[in-house]
Amino acid sequence: MRDRWLPGWRRLIAGVAAGALLAGSMPPRSAWYLAPAGAAVLTWALLGLRWRPRLVLGAVAGLGFFAPTLSWLTGFHPAGFAAVLVLEVTLFAAAMLLVDPSRERWWTVPVALVALEAVRARFPFGGFPLPGIALGQLDGPFAAAAPLGGSLLVVGLTTGAGAAVTGLFVARRVRTLVLVAALVAVSAAGVALAAPDGAPAGQLRTAVVQGGGPRGIPAVRADEQAVTERLFDVSAELPANLDVVLWPESSVVVTEPVTDTAEADRVAALARRTEATVVAGVTESGSTTFRNVAVAWGPDGRILDRYEKVHRVPFGEYIPARGLFERLSDMTALVPRDAVPGRGPGLLDTPAGPLGVVISYEVFFSDRARAAVTAGGQVLLVPTNAASYTTEEVPATEVAAARMRAQEMDRAVLQAAPTGYTAIVLPDGRVAAQGELGTPELLTAAVPLRTGLTPYARTGDLLVLLAVASALIAGPAIRALHRRRRAPDACRRTST
Repeated sequence: MRDRWLPGWRRLIAGVAAGALLAGSMPPRSAWYLAPAGAAVLTWALLGLRWRPRLVLGAVAGLGFFAPTLSWLTGFHPAGFAAVLVLEVTLFAAAMLLVDPSRERWWTVPVALVALEAVRARFPFGGFPLPGIALGQLDGPFAAAAPLGGSLLVVGLTTGAGAAVTGLFVARRVRTLVLVAALVAVSAAGVALAAPDGAPAGQLRTAVVQGGGPRGIPAVRADEQAVTERLFDVSAELPANLDVVLWPESSVVVTEPVTDTAEADRVAALARRTEATVVAGVTESGSTTFRNVAVAWGPDGRILDRYEKVHRVPFGEYIPARGLFERLSDMTALVPRDAVPGRGPGLLDTPAGPLGVVISYEVFFSDRARAAVTAGGQVLLVPTNAASYTTEEVPATEVAAARMRAQEMDRAVLQAAPTGYTAIVLPDGRVAAQGELGTPELLTAAVPLRTGLTPYARTGDLLVLLAVASALIAGPAIRALHRRRRAPDACRRTST
């Protein structure tokens, strides 16, 4: 039984090392080169193994990857951390079953990793893509492919580069060199063709406000009025001649529709004083539900438009199967009410222009950014709230996601958080300004407005998923063809 399931101690160590290398490339670190190295080690460990030891090796590598990168969940609910860890490790292990053990097919390892990231972006509960391999590549060369194929293509190129190194040593070198050269040429041509061709539409004079304050406090225990007051205090220093002012998620908390509240009147006065469009995150709380909204006030103080968050955080903004979990755990105490899901693209029609919006968790999902941009958004706003986290992993990962969305969509991204990280990101993914954690911050910059769509904004993940599906289908088909060709030769040799 041990011989059938265990891949050998050297390969087990390599699996742990591969997962640890992938984890080491994740934000807040910027060691992007560790991910290709992890893919190279993982490829060496997997090739030549049957499906059972591949499954075990995948679980070991998944544990090395997800245990450190999801450790921040222990601060919320240790049992929740264990459940998420088991699920993610299981998905990683299952993905390794897609790997062809033949040394000539080393390229099935990056294909399997791309398939894994595609599944994690959609399952469970609409997806949980934290961490994502692509988010460790913002400072490396592979991120240049984001406008062409999004984060999945970035994952494919990153892990493909590492797997190719292993392929050069373990497979037929001439054939592997030809394949690698062809992939490099196609990738370079694709990246060149993906250069953004959107037309500039002027500039937006922006300010992003961070009130500061204590961190590590769950939303249900936060002093909501103190959060609002700190934002007003920092906003007193806003300069003149602004077009847009962005406040974070949950900047204003009310128990009724925000339109006729005293809090709305105060934000309206701020908009009139600055003569700018003010976009603020508003929580409209009811007895059993709440709405997470981005509301735009015009320079004249009138409420112009609103966007209600579509992609909610499971076990953060709502409890799936709440009745069941209320009997099983105390998790519902942290989420006493469920968020009402919104509809449609995140787009605010304002005097400053059409503003795309993705609220907090939505920044990790390219489909929400695509919806905002294809609807006409010329810049992306990300009001968020990461004050519940004591460490910088999640805030840093949010900034990385904002940078990835900027490159995919060729749009500037403004991200505002009550305690950090608040950031201004340019369309090429560079961070123009970023605040610190916990401190009051007022960031200002003139950012470019863009029109037009990148190839990825037009097609999304479709082309990459078709390529992955074709690769997975082609492998077994080629093996079957080879077996048919060898069968007549074997028969002739036997008869002879």
